[in-house]
Amino acid sequence: MVIALDPLGPVPDREAVVARLMDLDSQGALTTSHVRLVASSLGVTVRAVWYWVAAARREGRLTPRSRTRLTITPEIRRLLAFWGGNVSAVHRELLARAADDPEAGPVLSLSALHRAVVRDLSVGERAGLRGGEAARRAHDVFGKRPALWRNACWEGDHKHVPVQVDIEGEPVCPWITWFIDCATKYILGLAVTPHTPSRDAVLAALRTSITRTGPFGPAGGLPALVRVDRGKEFLCATVTSALGAFAVPVHDLPAYSPHLKGTVEALNDAVEEMFLLSLPRYTHRQKLTGGRTCDPDAPPLTFPAFVALLLDWVHWWNTEHHPAGLDGLTPSEAWNGDPTPLRDVPAGHLAFFALEDDGRTRTITTNGISWHRRPYIAPWMVGHTGTKVRLRHLPHHDGEIEVFDASTGGHLGTAHLADQASPEQVRALKAARTAAARRLRADLKAAEKLRRQRFAAVTAPAPPEPLGTLTAAEAAAELEAADGRDLRGLALPGLIPHAPLPDDWVLPRTAAPTTSPGPTGTDRTDPTPTA
Repeated sequence: MVIALDPLGPVPDREAVVARLMDLDSQGALTTSHVRLVASSLGVTVRAVWYWVAAARREGRLTPRSRTRLTITPEIRRLLAFWGGNVSAVHRELLARAADDPEAGPVLSLSALHRAVVRDLSVGERAGLRGGEAARRAHDVFGKRPALWRNACWEGDHKHVPVQVDIEGEPVCPWITWFIDCATKYILGLAVTPHTPSRDAVLAALRTSITRTGPFGPAGGLPALVRVDRGKEFLCATVTSALGAFAVPVHDLPAYSPHLKGTVEALNDAVEEMFLLSLPRYTHRQKLTGGRTCDPDAPPLTFPAFVALLLDWVHWWNTEHHPAGLDGLTPSEAWNGDPTPLRDVPAGHLAFFALEDDGRTRTITTNGISWHRRPYIAPWMVGHTGTKVRLRHLPHHDGEIEVFDASTGGHLGTAHLADQASPEQVRALKAARTAAARRLRADLKAAEKLRRQRFAAVTAPAPPEPLGTLTAAEAAAELEAADGRDLRGLALPGLIPHAPLPDDWVLPRTAAPTTSPGPTGTDRTDPTPTA
């Protein structure tokens, strides 16, 4: 609906205009020139203004006559939610209720109901009734955060990559964990995992973001604030304690509120629209009839090749791209042009950044150090048997551990897992596990087919009719096969007779002399009474 506004400014209220005309009329000074002036100013006809004056003289009414109109009640809102925002379905429901209850009163027309819905409900409310909270939120207005300086705030998030890459012969969609500076749009660091990321991916991305060397330098340092969503990987004790050691707070945002971390969410959309859709095996590409892809046999990228291309794109984003809001600068130019001082972390402090401590004190023995019932050894342990130590390790990386002196806290060295399996053994074990999982999946699918029962389609309300009729011989054969697979039914406890009792066994005493079979089948009397 288009509303035409007067270019001369806002239109005065009718009540104020008519009150002024009636004041002139009470003094006998109201003329046609006054009426024409008011009509031209309001954009109405002269006859309409004279009608207002006549209504005020006759009824004393300065405003338009009030008319009864349909109001959207809570009951109608519930019906709109029930029918998914379908106004016609709600109108049919109201007509059916009026037919069942004659005392309910008449029902207004469908067009009147449509006008009432448009008048009383906003666009966002109508969209929410049709599509839910996500559709309603699309019509909300969000504020923009004030401009900040570099390292004032970082935002971190996970991005599920809709591209299949080859990892040991299996197509897998990897994940990206990265951090971006809100002021300069500079991607500070990232970590890529072939599976769902955990806290080790967050810690690896944080380490690369803080370090001002490597592929993401010279940006980095310590931020004043890190803003993340309610992901369990970001809010785990390891991440919060690692950042808390440098006095960096972590603000967790409410769940399902992407507008509160719009910088990293915009980055997630940009990487898909500007980079990922150009890669082979992009899963969101246009589909043919039946949901088939245009080139289903396209060879996927290997995992190292994908990571290399991603790093090249990140370098292009930081050095050549011009994001909105930077006045035509690249993120690198915006970062270098910001005079805010940086707070670096010494390399020695980052050496053991984000390592977990299990809180136990262990002793170096001749077999090394036992952790999780597995021995860890290192050449520096020679001559240190009996030393009390503490262990720290990177999450999910149990191939090596860092050893510290329990009394002084000094770093003694790195210990590696003894008798570690070879790569060939690991691959064979994975293949055996995959084969076992495949067999189990096939068995479960076969069992579901046996339990599944299909019914005939109906065109009228009627009980469903089962399909797949069996003959009596087929049912008996399947029941016989099922009984044959029951091991408890096959057990025959009386098949093997008991051996005779040896002579040197001591039999239990009884209250009276009893007769029991002897070793050779003869009767034997025990005259000893019970104590």
